[in-house]
Parts: sequence; C-alpha cells; structure tokens
Amino acid sequence: MADEPTVSNPSSDPSEGAESSGLARINAEVPHSARIWNYLLGGKDHFAVDREAGERVSAVFPGMVDVARHSRYMLARVVRHLAGEAGIRQFLDIGTGLPTVDNTHEVAQRMAPDSRVVYVDNDPLVLVHARALLTSTPEGATDYIESDVRDPEHILRAAAKTLDLGRPTALMLMGIMGLIGDHDEALSIVRRLMRDLPSGSYLALYDGVDTDPAYVEAMRRHNSGSGVVPYTPRSPELITRYFDGLTLLEPGVVPVQRWRPEPAPWGDAPEVACAGGVARKP
Repeated sequence: MADEPTVSNPSSDPSEGAESSGLARINAEVPHSARIWNYLLGGKDHFAVDREAGERVSAVFPGMVDVARHSRYMLARVVRHLAGEAGIRQFLDIGTGLPTVDNTHEVAQRMAPDSRVVYVDNDPLVLVHARALLTSTPEGATDYIESDVRDPEHILRAAAKTLDLGRPTALMLMGIMGLIGDHDEALSIVRRLMRDLPSGSYLALYDGVDTDPAYVEAMRRHNSGSGVVPYTPRSPELITRYFDGLTLLEPGVVPVQRWRPEPAPWGDAPEVACAGGVARKP
C-alpha cells in the first residue's frame, strides 16, 4: 500500500503542461467511446464528431440513452454494496471513461472515506479531466493510470503504487470488454487481472448484449465508421463466462437495471441491452 494518499489536484491553467498531460494528443476528428458515452449521459466533454456518432447510434437504437443511464446507475449500486456490506476498501476501475456524477471514488468514499481507488483509461481527454476532477478524501486515495486493458501487467504494477494488492480489491470492468473483439482474448485479460488479486476480491462487470436486434444493428453501423474502435455485443452466456471460478452474487448476470434494483430518477425502462453481475473470488 502506498504510504501517502494520492490526490489529483486541478491545474489553474488547463493548457499548462498540455503535452505531458495528454491534451496535445486528443484527436477531435475521430469519435471516441468515452466521449460518446459522456454525450449520451448528458455530459459536456465531447466533440461534434462524438455527438454525431451518438446520434447515429440513437437513430437506429433509441434505447441507447437507457443503456447509458441504467448501466451507470448499476455501477453506483455495485460500489455502494462493495464498500458497504462487503467491506471492500480498494477499487481498480478500468475503462472508467470521462468523469461524471457518482464516479467510483465518490460513491465508495461516501460509504467509507478511507477507500482507495485507481482509475485506468487510455484516452488523453480522460487523463486531463481525471487529473483535475478525481480528488480524494483526506483519509483515502485516488490515482489515475494511462494504460490499455490489453496490458494487465502494466496496470497491476502501476496500481500497486496506490493499492495494496495483497488485500481484497474490487476489479471494475464496466462496459469495456466489448472493445476486445476476440472473446478468448477478453477472457484471458479478465483472468489475468483476477489471478493476482487475493481471496475475498470481487469482479464487477457489465457489457452490451446481443439480445436486441436494433442494438446489434446500431453497433454494426457504429463499427463501420472511420477510425472508431469496434464494440462487440455478446450473449449473456458469454458474459457469464467472465465469472468462471468465482462465486456470483445474487441475482447473477442480469440486465443492468435488474441488478439489485432501486427506483431510478428517470423511471424504469424495458430490458436494456446491457447485462452484468458481481462475483467474489473464493
């Protein structure tokens, strides 16, 4: 465990040190999944190309906003459970996306102020915002790693500077494994990340599912765009395989709004095309 909390502080000038922070590498000409997601959630950190991509998806699949909202709401419920009833104090959140309301560290540290959270993403725009906004309680810690989920060795090595990976840790893979086109590779990444985490750790994961033909068609059209990273919806059965060898919590792998549901501020929705679950490492 790191000796001192790692706290990100906003710069007085966002352009200061832009090249080292990653700002100089932001490509506003190619849509990016984190920025599209931010747009669908009603955020403000996106470019015209991201808004256009989001509108194209929504034109084919109007339920995309419901997917974004309900999956985000599941994340909050999962973190509350893990930081509360499960007693987890360490979170490794990979593919965090752009900061919005109720980020992992905010939910966890409301439950337990000494929670330590490491975020991982590979988008320079996410890096800029994370450094400015992902601040911690004095008792806890937040840190940010610029890395790709395909490099689990680097992620675990860097996360160990803030987290004590000899203690139970929650691995959060929310909506990211669909960016790995080959399912066997995706399985291998999840298993490698979980392998070094001790007994009592948790895997929390959701991803888009192929149960709604309109959603599948929307993703097909999105994937055909120039420069985009393709996203692959999978069957609920394939998503369940990520939890092999772990003990699934009730209610298992279900559509995101059915995982220990609470009334949503925007009301209910039909079954959304995204499913996930939470499991404990024995």
